[in-house]
Amino acid sequence: MEDNVFDKIHEVDLKDTMEESYINYAMSVIASRALPDVRDGLKPVQRRILYSMSELNNTPDKPHRKCARIVGDTMGKYHPHGDSSIYGALVNMAQDWATRYPMVDGHGNFGSVDGDGAAAMRYTEARLSKISMEMLADINKDTVDFAPNFDETEKEPVVMPARYPNLLVNGTSGIAVGMATSIPTHNLGEVVDGVKAYMKNNEISVKGLMRYIKGPDFPTGGIVVNKDDLAEIYETGTGKIKIRGKVDVEEIKGGRKKIVISEIPYTMIGAGIGKFLNDVCNLVETKKTSDIVDISNQSSKEGIRIVIELRKDADPENFVNMLYKKTRLEDTFGVNMLAVADGRPETLSLKQIIEHHVDFQFELATRKYKTLLKKEQDKKEIQEGLIKA
Repeated sequence: MEDNVFDKIHEVDLKDTMEESYINYAMSVIASRALPDVRDGLKPVQRRILYSMSELNNTPDKPHRKCARIVGDTMGKYHPHGDSSIYGALVNMAQDWATRYPMVDGHGNFGSVDGDGAAAMRYTEARLSKISMEMLADINKDTVDFAPNFDETEKEPVVMPARYPNLLVNGTSGIAVGMATSIPTHNLGEVVDGVKAYMKNNEISVKGLMRYIKGPDFPTGGIVVNKDDLAEIYETGTGKIKIRGKVDVEEIKGGRKKIVISEIPYTMIGAGIGKFLNDVCNLVETKKTSDIVDISNQSSKEGIRIVIELRKDADPENFVNMLYKKTRLEDTFGVNMLAVADGRPETLSLKQIIEHHVDFQFELATRKYKTLLKKEQDKKEIQEGLIKA
């Protein structure tokens, strides 16, 4: 009996086993979790949520549906992971301060710029936004490949037939194993103009494209300070963008002035505004400044508005420069344009992303019209048969 037990023991080298297992895990995280596909700019969880919503017929012209239903469907059919990760991705796609062009039209409490969390999914409702219909256009016309889901009971799209370069438009951020991605958001009109310019002239340089795509366009606004570095960032796909909040100086009664902040750096979303107000209060407590009379956060649904009232003899310009230096009113956004292209992670330049998009559009159009042609030929065959009969 004992001999049989020892017969089943296999000696393995721990180092080789660990290496093999870890590489498999790393590749899985890189390709199937943390990094977006260059063609549609989506991570698998986002793609599965959008496809699940389209399968539920949860379109912009229909009423909102409970998020719990959407999450349940996504988890049961396509994404066998925790519901909190799916709901987190759904909420992020609905927040207009986190996503430049929200893919999901949310109804209910989806959190705030200050870092307040969304309500539980049993309370909130959602449906696809109008722009996400461009993401799903012609999905039923054999434009993209479908693969079996985790238990091979359903089919899911390998990539979305995105009509616009979503990777540039909505950007992304993600941490994989040994690599991370961070792509800023851009203005849809500018990006489309850039794509048209590339289609007219394939030899166009990154600087040529920058005549149309001037720079990032963050959902929270802000001003890019180091514009001269943008050409190199777009050329190499990596670099650092310095962003400042937008500050205006207004006069109030008695000759005093107030500083009004109406846009903040994108990196400040989350606990940003609360942390910023604390930092400003600390400047007073540590006697770094004695110019502040009052500070208030008047932000609302209409937008961000932080007001700092100054003493009569204060120098507003000096005070604003101190805020840039001592608080996160000036911050750095690290750019690393890493995405999965042709099945492997690659750091891409601005031109390469547009190149991939145009090639993908060509493939979509070719496949679509081949399918339509085949349908017409089948129809013609039947009609000819009926005429003869």
